[in-house]
Amino acid sequence: MERNHTNVCQKAFSRTEHLASQTRVHTGDKPYKCRECEKAFRHSGDLNIHMRIHTGDKPYKCSLCNKSFRHSGALQSHKLQVHCDRKAYYCPYCGKLFKTAHDVKKHARVHSDTKPYSCRHCSESFRCQNTLKSHLLKSHNEGTCFTCHICEKKFSHKRDLKGHIRRHEGVKPFVCNECSKCFCTSFELRNHQLVHSDFKGFCCGLCGKDFKRPQAVIRHFKRCSDGVECDSIL
Repeated sequence: MERNHTNVCQKAFSRTEHLASQTRVHTGDKPYKCRECEKAFRHSGDLNIHMRIHTGDKPYKCSLCNKSFRHSGALQSHKLQVHCDRKAYYCPYCGKLFKTAHDVKKHARVHSDTKPYSCRHCSESFRCQNTLKSHLLKSHNEGTCFTCHICEKKFSHKRDLKGHIRRHEGVKPFVCNECSKCFCTSFELRNHQLVHSDFKGFCCGLCGKDFKRPQAVIRHFKRCSDGVECDSIL
């Protein structure tokens, strides 16, 4: 069978469409453009998935609950995160366990303060891709936005818009099982629940000191790496 090679990385492909796809990786060409916004993609399949953001279509349904998703990867991630108790990945700095390799890689940045996601328009960099997306939207007007119909504030993620609208409406569906305090988002609830717990799941990789919150260990790590003694952040 004749195989075709790219001129850049010399990867071989038996099908011309696969060769063309690989070539676009090197050239940066994105011929598939969204008709609703300015986003463009290298592959037609990626455009089809993106279009579901505008249509609201979520064809992948969880068999264990009522949640639906735009693509199969999100469904698989949901099942692993929500419906599976197995945690096979551990942090090399503090030993904390995680369900996916992606989660432990993301968590490890807390210890090193690594910021691998850089803005192509300015010198800002971020630990998380979602934070970069928010920055691009707010600072450079780039990306898909979701607008609040009440105050016209814009968000890069639909879930953030939902939480924001709950604040307008005074809806707080997330209830603490310890003190019955209510919150607009699940993140706020999880953050609050640390008040009732002595568990410290974040550890400084340099001195071994434990912390409840990632923000605290980040602040401590900076001082610890500079040789500045820090007795209490929490």
